[in-house]
Parts: sequence; structure tokens; C-alpha cells
Amino acid sequence: MFNLQNTVSVVIGGNGVLGGAMSSALAAAGSKVAIVGRDMQKAKLVCDEIEAGGGQAISLQADATNKAELESVLEQVLQWGGRVDTLVNASGTNSTTPFFDLTMEEWDRIMDVNLKSVVLACQVFGKQMIEQGEGGSIINISSVSSSPPLSKVFTYSASKAGVNSVTQFLAREFAPDRVRVNAIIPGFFPAEQNRAILSPERVESIMRHTPMNRFGDPEELQGTVVYLASSKASSFVTGALLRVDGGFGAMTL
Repeated sequence: MFNLQNTVSVVIGGNGVLGGAMSSALAAAGSKVAIVGRDMQKAKLVCDEIEAGGGQAISLQADATNKAELESVLEQVLQWGGRVDTLVNASGTNSTTPFFDLTMEEWDRIMDVNLKSVVLACQVFGKQMIEQGEGGSIINISSVSSSPPLSKVFTYSASKAGVNSVTQFLAREFAPDRVRVNAIIPGFFPAEQNRAILSPERVESIMRHTPMNRFGDPEELQGTVVYLASSKASSFVTGALLRVDGGFGAMTL
């Protein structure tokens, strides 16, 4: 049921902490994985780890906010793997700039990385899945800050709310072609983009609102991404926003 043999996955942002863990999980389940990111050194490290474990991976450089570069990645993936079955949109950036100090340059930068990149990737890779005629799975990485919004991360919260909306809209749009579109809503997993906001006071507040009273481990996202990638295990799942947050979403803030 969770066997991904003979599939090809594209993980945009697969060179990050969370993206890397999810890439490794897809490879362990049998998928060939294309790691896409700006930092090729980190992407190559993820590929090396996958290959050391017996998996197949390739690292490809691209700016996820540039459609032409994503189209180039698609061409390279098709040359390498012949198809695309799963897309994971895991790019992300954050900021703690107070609302009245926010510049439109920063707003555009965060929206581009967190939301625009998802739209562009769904256009490029979603179209390929539909043209293949065999269905597929798009997995967008959202955040607990998407609803309700968290304090001190205004633009990030707005961008992730947009990811949820895009996910559910495209789930309806792509359903006739059997391309499923879902989102994972991670809780707090210490990663590059959120370390800046994790002051001792912030950590204390997070723990008060996380029933499991701890941060998540990146490996705890692996089962969810494999489940959503599997055309057998999650064949009737689309438009879902799946929380992996230690109970954070069940609390009243």
C-alpha cells in the first residue's frame, strides 16, 4: 500500500531540513527523487544520503519563483525519470518584521517564496501529471500559522493561509484528472526559517499550546508524505489539510 516503486517525485525545497526528511522518506518507499533548490551543496548532501541508503536521487538547481527555471527542471526530470508522479512544495522563508515596519519588498519576497512558488510549480508539474493521464499527487507544505495566524509572523501567516486556499482550489480543479492536491500543516519543527522567532519566551508559549509538550522531529513528517504520495493509501484523499503538530491545532489560543 505504501510502495512507491516505479514513481518519480519532485521535492522543491528538498535541500532543507523538512524537505530533506521528506525526500528521504519518498526514496525509502521506492520513488526516484529529484531534489530541487537554490543551494546545490545542501541538495547534493540529501542526494548522497539517499543513494547511500540504496535509493535513486538527482539534485537540480532552480529558483522556485521563476517559472522558466521550473520548466527547465521538468525537462531534466523527464529526461532522467521519464515522468512525474509526486510534487512536494516545501520551499519556505520567514520574518519577524512588525506590521508597521513591513516593506513591500519584504512582503513580495516572502509571498514569492512561500506562495508564488507553489502556484508556479503546480502549473508546471501539475500540467505534466494531467497530460500523463495516470493521476498524481501534489503535496504542499503549509504551517500551523495559516489558521489561526500566529503573532509576530504576519506575512508568513498570510502566505501559508494562501497555500491552504490554493491547495483546496486545485484539489477541485484537478480531481477529474485524478491528480490529488493536499497540504501538510506541520507544527513547530526547528528549521532554518523559524529559528529567528524561537526566543525562550516564544518557546515557552509554544509549549503551553502544544499538548505533546515538545517540538516535532523532521522524521515525524515522513509517514504523512509517503501516505499522501501513495495512489493506493490515499486514493480518495484530496483537498485535505493534514495536521502534524503535536495537538497544537486542537488548542484554543
